[in-house]
Amino acid sequence: MGNASPDLIKQFQTLMEEEDEHLQLTFKNIHQGFVDEALVRFLNARDWNVAKARKMLVDCLNWRITNEIDSILTKPIVPTDLYRGIRDSQLIGLSGYSNEGLPIFAIGVGQSTFDKASVHYYVQSHIQINEYRDRVVLPNATKKFGRHIGTCVKVLDMTGLKLSALSQIKLLTVISTIDDLNYPEKTDTYYIVNVPYIFSACWKVVKPLLQERTRKKIQVLQGCGRDELLKIMDLDSLPHFCRKEGSGSSRRSSNGNGDCFSLDHSFHQELYSYTKQQSRSLKPIAPLKQGSFHVSFPQTDVEGTKIAETIESEFHKFGGMNGVSNSINGLKIDD
Repeated sequence: MGNASPDLIKQFQTLMEEEDEHLQLTFKNIHQGFVDEALVRFLNARDWNVAKARKMLVDCLNWRITNEIDSILTKPIVPTDLYRGIRDSQLIGLSGYSNEGLPIFAIGVGQSTFDKASVHYYVQSHIQINEYRDRVVLPNATKKFGRHIGTCVKVLDMTGLKLSALSQIKLLTVISTIDDLNYPEKTDTYYIVNVPYIFSACWKVVKPLLQERTRKKIQVLQGCGRDELLKIMDLDSLPHFCRKEGSGSSRRSSNGNGDCFSLDHSFHQELYSYTKQQSRSLKPIAPLKQGSFHVSFPQTDVEGTKIAETIESEFHKFGGMNGVSNSINGLKIDD
């Protein structure tokens, strides 16, 4: 647990034991039996200030209760064709595990279009992956590797990033804020690969705005990052877009390795089957109904707002904003 003070953890735990049973119940889905480790994450996110960490955790627990997050894995996105469209436009998948047993999540930032469903479906899908990671993937990794594993590694593919991505900043800021406030310190390292010039230019101005602990987690790699990533994982776990220099695509693998973004990949098949099974266990007779699971969007903090505004400003500097600025608010909000 790093440099965490046992006294701070004890103070925090004592304060949380005073909270009502409803908060205690949803907290179980966060800590999964590793209470100290969960408290340390919130302490770290608030620079080891116990009072601020407590507020953050209590706000998180209330958010979970208000939005029924504990039951989100019982609400599969149906029909399957709709979910397939989401998977084809919100590119994320589990490619394997690091040498230390950390799950490796691959994310196709540059080629995610978020144009097949409403914002609420994409937020629902993102939270479901978070919850499945925390309740199923990480506990299974902990058992498999014989030690507590509570974080993951993320590899971000920037292939295809262009000015039109400006229209996605609104949604990406919502998702990022949900993660920052309710799933803090869940990522050990971010590796960014296949970086185009437009990202490099933005990174230069965004990097100084990030908190130091966040900057330390981010590594921008040369090319597809294959050689560096193979130092922490084996070839089977390497995301398909990192397999060959100049592969030029988030969606294809030259050596036949599965596309971990696809609904047909084992990770997404297991997650989707899990949500359907959980749903049937609660309502074995009632048919599954179409409709997104609405989650209240948290207010972006000052830092997040400034970063989003800075990215938008940098994108505008590249000119040729014909139609792009008008599409910033063009994401579907309805079902």
